[in-house]
Amino acid sequence: MLETGNKAPEFTLQDQEGREVSLKDFRGKKVVLYFYSKDNTAGCTKQACAFAEHYPDFTEKNAVVIGISKDTVASHKKFAEKYGLPFILLSDTQLEAVQAYDVWKEKNLYGKKVMGVVRTTYLIDENGMIEKAFTKVKPAENAGQMLESMAGA
Repeated sequence: MLETGNKAPEFTLQDQEGREVSLKDFRGKKVVLYFYSKDNTAGCTKQACAFAEHYPDFTEKNAVVIGISKDTVASHKKFAEKYGLPFILLSDTQLEAVQAYDVWKEKNLYGKKVMGVVRTTYLIDENGMIEKAFTKVKPAENAGQMLESMAGA
Protein backbone atom coordinates (compact mmCIF):
# COMPACT_ATOMS: atom_id res chain seq x y z
CA MET A 1 0.00 0.00 0.00
CA LEU A 2 1.15 3.53 -0.73
CA GLU A 3 1.69 5.76 2.25
CA THR A 4 1.37 9.37 3.29
CA GLY A 5 4.05 11.46 1.62
CA ASN A 6 4.35 9.20 -1.46
CA LYS A 7 3.81 10.72 -4.88
CA ALA A 8 0.46 9.48 -6.17
CA PRO A 9 1.01 7.33 -9.29
CA GLU A 10 -0.23 8.96 -12.49
CA PHE A 11 -2.93 7.26 -14.54
CA THR A 12 -5.10 7.92 -17.57
CA LEU A 13 -8.33 5.91 -17.70
CA GLN A 14 -11.77 6.26 -19.29
CA ASP A 15 -14.68 7.61 -17.26
CA GLN A 16 -18.31 6.50 -17.44
CA GLU A 17 -18.78 8.68 -20.55
CA GLY A 18 -15.76 7.20 -22.33
CA ARG A 19 -13.61 10.34 -21.86
CA GLU A 20 -9.96 10.01 -20.89
CA VAL A 21 -9.25 11.31 -17.39
CA SER A 22 -5.77 11.69 -15.89
CA LEU A 23 -4.79 12.36 -12.30
CA LYS A 24 -2.72 15.35 -13.45
CA ASP A 25 -5.96 17.00 -14.72
CA PHE A 26 -6.75 17.79 -11.08
CA ARG A 27 -3.57 19.58 -9.96
CA GLY A 28 -4.58 22.45 -7.69
CA LYS A 29 -7.46 20.43 -6.19
CA LYS A 30 -7.65 17.72 -3.60
CA VAL A 31 -8.59 14.31 -4.96
CA VAL A 32 -10.50 11.68 -3.02
CA LEU A 33 -9.54 8.53 -4.91
CA TYR A 34 -11.38 5.41 -3.86
CA PHE A 35 -10.96 1.89 -5.15
CA TYR A 36 -13.87 -0.53 -4.97
CA SER A 37 -14.61 -4.06 -6.18
CA LYS A 38 -17.68 -3.96 -8.37
CA ASP A 39 -20.57 -1.81 -9.55
CA ASN A 40 -24.02 -2.67 -8.18
CA THR A 41 -22.85 -4.79 -5.25
CA ALA A 42 -24.28 -3.97 -1.83
CA GLY A 43 -21.18 -2.49 -0.19
CA CYS A 44 -19.95 -0.65 -3.28
CA THR A 45 -23.40 0.85 -3.90
CA LYS A 46 -23.60 1.99 -0.26
CA GLN A 47 -20.16 3.61 -0.56
CA ALA A 48 -20.94 5.33 -3.88
CA CYS A 49 -24.29 6.65 -2.62
CA ALA A 50 -22.61 8.06 0.51
CA PHE A 51 -20.07 9.89 -1.68
CA ALA A 52 -22.95 11.18 -3.84
CA GLU A 53 -24.82 12.42 -0.76
CA HIS A 54 -21.74 14.31 0.48
CA TYR A 55 -20.60 15.44 -2.97
CA PRO A 56 -21.54 19.13 -2.40
CA ASP A 57 -19.39 19.11 0.75
CA PHE A 58 -16.41 17.84 -1.25
CA THR A 59 -16.85 20.46 -3.98
CA GLU A 60 -17.03 23.16 -1.27
CA LYS A 61 -13.59 21.97 -0.14
CA ASN A 62 -12.23 22.23 -3.73
CA ALA A 63 -12.03 18.43 -3.95
CA VAL A 64 -12.99 15.95 -6.63
CA VAL A 65 -14.19 12.42 -5.95
CA ILE A 66 -13.04 9.61 -8.24
CA GLY A 67 -14.05 5.96 -7.93
CA ILE A 68 -12.02 3.26 -9.70
CA SER A 69 -12.89 -0.38 -10.29
CA LYS A 70 -12.16 -2.95 -12.96
CA ASP A 71 -15.69 -2.66 -14.35
CA THR A 72 -16.22 -1.51 -17.93
CA VAL A 73 -17.16 1.99 -19.06
CA ALA A 74 -20.67 0.71 -19.92
CA SER A 75 -21.09 -0.81 -16.44
CA HIS A 76 -19.98 2.46 -14.82
CA LYS A 77 -22.40 4.46 -16.97
CA LYS A 78 -25.37 2.29 -15.90
CA PHE A 79 -24.24 2.38 -12.24
CA ALA A 80 -23.86 6.18 -12.25
CA GLU A 81 -27.24 6.69 -13.96
CA LYS A 82 -29.08 4.21 -11.71
CA TYR A 83 -27.91 5.94 -8.51
CA GLY A 84 -27.47 9.52 -9.76
CA LEU A 85 -23.74 9.55 -9.03
CA PRO A 86 -22.37 13.06 -9.73
CA PHE A 87 -18.68 12.16 -9.62
CA ILE A 88 -16.18 10.41 -11.89
CA LEU A 89 -16.03 6.62 -12.13
CA LEU A 90 -12.99 5.27 -13.95
CA SER A 91 -12.74 1.94 -15.69
CA ASP A 92 -9.50 0.06 -15.00
CA THR A 93 -10.07 -3.23 -16.82
CA GLN A 94 -6.29 -3.70 -17.26
CA LEU A 95 -5.69 -3.10 -13.52
CA GLU A 96 -3.13 -0.35 -14.23
CA ALA A 97 -4.14 2.05 -11.44
CA VAL A 98 -5.33 -0.80 -9.20
CA GLN A 99 -1.83 -2.29 -9.25
CA ALA A 100 0.00 1.06 -9.17
CA TYR A 101 -1.90 1.95 -5.98
CA ASP A 102 -1.25 -1.53 -4.56
CA VAL A 103 -4.89 -2.46 -3.93
CA TRP A 104 -4.94 -5.77 -5.88
CA LYS A 105 -4.59 -8.37 -3.14
CA GLU A 106 -5.41 -11.92 -2.20
CA LYS A 107 -8.74 -12.05 -0.36
CA ASN A 108 -10.83 -14.75 1.27
CA LEU A 109 -14.18 -15.23 -0.41
CA TYR A 110 -16.33 -17.85 1.27
CA GLY A 111 -13.21 -19.71 2.41
CA LYS A 112 -11.61 -19.58 -1.02
CA LYS A 113 -8.54 -17.45 -1.80
CA VAL A 114 -9.12 -15.10 -4.73
CA MET A 115 -7.43 -11.98 -6.09
CA GLY A 116 -9.43 -8.78 -5.93
CA VAL A 117 -9.56 -5.09 -5.15
CA VAL A 118 -9.22 -4.26 -1.47
CA ARG A 119 -11.47 -1.31 -0.64
CA THR A 120 -9.00 1.56 -0.16
CA THR A 121 -9.30 5.35 -0.26
CA TYR A 122 -6.54 7.89 -0.79
CA LEU A 123 -6.62 11.63 -0.18
CA ILE A 124 -4.28 13.26 -2.69
CA ASP A 125 -3.22 16.87 -2.19
CA GLU A 126 -3.13 19.72 -4.71
CA ASN A 127 0.42 18.77 -5.76
CA GLY A 128 -0.27 15.10 -6.42
CA MET A 129 1.11 13.77 -3.13
CA ILE A 130 -0.70 11.25 -0.94
CA GLU A 131 -1.94 13.12 2.10
CA LYS A 132 -3.77 10.21 3.74
CA ALA A 133 -4.40 6.54 3.00
CA PHE A 134 -7.28 4.49 4.40
CA THR A 135 -7.50 0.70 4.07
CA LYS A 136 -10.32 -1.65 4.97
CA VAL A 137 -12.78 1.23 4.91
CA LYS A 138 -16.43 0.74 5.86
CA PRO A 139 -18.57 1.55 2.79
CA ALA A 140 -21.27 3.56 4.58
CA GLU A 141 -18.75 5.57 6.64
CA ASN A 142 -16.02 6.24 4.07
CA ALA A 143 -17.37 9.53 2.65
CA GLY A 144 -17.84 11.03 6.12
CA GLN A 145 -14.42 9.75 7.16
CA MET A 146 -12.84 11.48 4.16
CA LEU A 147 -14.62 14.77 4.87
CA GLU A 148 -13.48 14.57 8.48
CA SER A 149 -9.89 13.98 7.37
CA MET A 150 -10.14 17.16 5.26
CA ALA A 151 -11.54 19.26 8.13
CA GLY A 152 -8.24 21.01 8.69
CA ALA A 153 -7.76 21.54 4.96
